[in-house]
Amino acid sequence: MGYFIWALPAAYILRRWGYKVGLILGLVLFGTGSFLFWPCAYIGQYLPFLISLFIIATGLAFLETAANPFIAHAVGPEHSSEKRLNIAQAFNPLGAIVGVLIGTFFIFSGVELSPEQIKGMRADRTYETYLKEETLRVVRPYAIIGGVTYLWAVLIAIVPFPAKTKGKQKNDESGRANELCRILFLLSIVAQFAYVGAQVGTWSYFIQYAQDYVQVGEKTGGYLLTGTLAMFALGRLTAALLMHCGFSPAILLATFSLINVLLIAITVLLPNAIGLGALFLTSYFMSLMFPTIFSLGIKGMSEQTTKLASCLLIMAIIGGAIFTPLMGYIAVETKSLALAYILPGGSYIIVGIYALLAYVLTTDRSTQA
Repeated sequence: MGYFIWALPAAYILRRWGYKVGLILGLVLFGTGSFLFWPCAYIGQYLPFLISLFIIATGLAFLETAANPFIAHAVGPEHSSEKRLNIAQAFNPLGAIVGVLIGTFFIFSGVELSPEQIKGMRADRTYETYLKEETLRVVRPYAIIGGVTYLWAVLIAIVPFPAKTKGKQKNDESGRANELCRILFLLSIVAQFAYVGAQVGTWSYFIQYAQDYVQVGEKTGGYLLTGTLAMFALGRLTAALLMHCGFSPAILLATFSLINVLLIAITVLLPNAIGLGALFLTSYFMSLMFPTIFSLGIKGMSEQTTKLASCLLIMAIIGGAIFTPLMGYIAVETKSLALAYILPGGSYIIVGIYALLAYVLTTDRSTQA
């Protein structure tokens, strides 16, 4: 909900004060939400943690709304925007890998109690102490993350940015409306919604899938999830290289989407080590989707329209908040987590159709130009 609610205010700030202010504000909000995990751990209730996560998501909404159009539009030629954004976002999974490793080493204790052990600890009145110790494990990692984020805000503040450019005011609103109503941009919002839903749902239940069907522990599951993020980073670098070699971004997007549909089919039909391996590989092929959909959607727009278009694409991230509980509902009702992965499979079909339409529409537009 943080992405959905705050992306539009973020776009207003970008238009009013520029990319730099948006990035700094996003980092400050992210750091503040991280530091709030400290008192939340001592309170020991879910709602304060949820509020802290919402503040972090608010910061992320500002960061995504500012950083993506800045990289795609403001720091290089339009024809290479997809490649540039894929290269930049290849660093995202590297950060995610570090985050998962931090969680695995410093937050997961490795202690997994059986129902009988929990019952015994409750009888001895030691269970609450155990829960408190487990909860306090989040304090140090999030405090360090908050400190690093504040430091990064200071660094961004002192680094010179390109001068803010202002578009023509005359007929600005009508021109912006026409650009936002382009069929390719509207389709990109739908594709982004479907993709983020698939990505978040896939990763949210990955460890549970590994535990249910391959009987691994939570720490082993955490290491496997780290591996999927490494595949994600490798996929983005590979996609950027292929684009640099002249491959069409839209055709690559369609190809990777089709491959993921096949991998998800294996995940659903073979819920065992083979299915887990297929699920593991989906991260490689989903890697180029977010930046490529984003770049194709805003291609050809003016700078001022790009900022508003960016916020609408970031709002589509709410797909992750909708698909994930839907997958949980499917898993509960069917008593099969594997069947829940039908939802990401359908999402990749949507992204593949979008990619083919984008190829046709962008080819037609370039021919007309």
